[in-house]
Amino acid sequence: MTPPFRVGAMQLTMEPLEEMLESARVMDEAGLDTIWLAEAYPWWRKHGMEAKSSTVLAGMIALQTTRLTVGWGIISPYTRHPVQAAMDARLVQEAAGPGRFIAGFGTSKIFLNNTKQGGPPKVTRPLATMRDSVEIMRGVLGGERFEYDGTVFSADIPALSPDADVPRWNVPVYIAGTAPLMQQLGGEIGDGLLTPSITTPDFVRYTLGNVRIGAEKRGRDPASVDVGCTVVASIHATDRDAGRDGAREIAGMYLANKVQNIQGSADTLLDLAQIDPEEIRPVAVAMEEGGRLAAKAKVSDSILDRCKPIAGTPDDCVAAIEEYKAAGCTHVMLELWGADRHEQIRLFGEQVLPRVRA
Repeated sequence: MTPPFRVGAMQLTMEPLEEMLESARVMDEAGLDTIWLAEAYPWWRKHGMEAKSSTVLAGMIALQTTRLTVGWGIISPYTRHPVQAAMDARLVQEAAGPGRFIAGFGTSKIFLNNTKQGGPPKVTRPLATMRDSVEIMRGVLGGERFEYDGTVFSADIPALSPDADVPRWNVPVYIAGTAPLMQQLGGEIGDGLLTPSITTPDFVRYTLGNVRIGAEKRGRDPASVDVGCTVVASIHATDRDAGRDGAREIAGMYLANKVQNIQGSADTLLDLAQIDPEEIRPVAVAMEEGGRLAAKAKVSDSILDRCKPIAGTPDDCVAAIEEYKAAGCTHVMLELWGADRHEQIRLFGEQVLPRVRA
């Protein structure tokens, strides 16, 4: 079954708790489809923000909202055994209710470094780690007797008693991937595939090719895989430059991140955006030396344009979303940033979403 087109927003889990909860309430009221909790990593401590748990926050947001789907976008399987992750998922599932929770796993190279588990793929075994995590998550949540011996993780879980008072509905499991083999794994076993920040329409098309390869291995229809695309975003009712300001800032932060923390794996992403890593090195230096506002100042109009933001006036944002839809994106994930984000969320809800859903 082809997934419906959806528009959600990313929430970095590094802001004050009440601010994150209020943002979720505003998204719920504005009619956004999803809130994706991007688990912040300790690297943000250097820039005045504290990393916080997505799994804990997800349950709190589920209780604070009524229709918004809550997604882990993403958590790392290297920081939680998948049996523990399934226990966390069960709690969010119960708090959210049917159809309002998506579990998402991603390697998170920075978390590997923070936990001193980094190394080449033959050491970290990302594909095996991801496959085992997805299988165990589904096996535990399925409720049947589950025994699994994987390459990285294993599990031995008894069946749920028939009278156990727990949810029985399905929880979709998504995989985040930048590299081709991980994207192919998403097409093979994931309910969805999530792309990284600075995704462009060309990267969406590249991703769809990998999803297709993976789906064919399993005999699946590639169109059944929800393709979630993380896109830098901001909006203003009338002023295009003001409406691009937040996107410029979040682009600066993530371009710096590509240079400082995830070199190599982001090469194709940047190549397809026609961004030379050396061109954005000054952005990374500025981020390290002066913080996110200094990095923002180094993001030229040309660099921002090549990041293909969903930004500007409502007309600009509608046109950008339509470009992503045409490329094959089925789930836009707005990486929304900038001044008065709650008003930005309302603007998307009132002046953008009705037009892209028509």
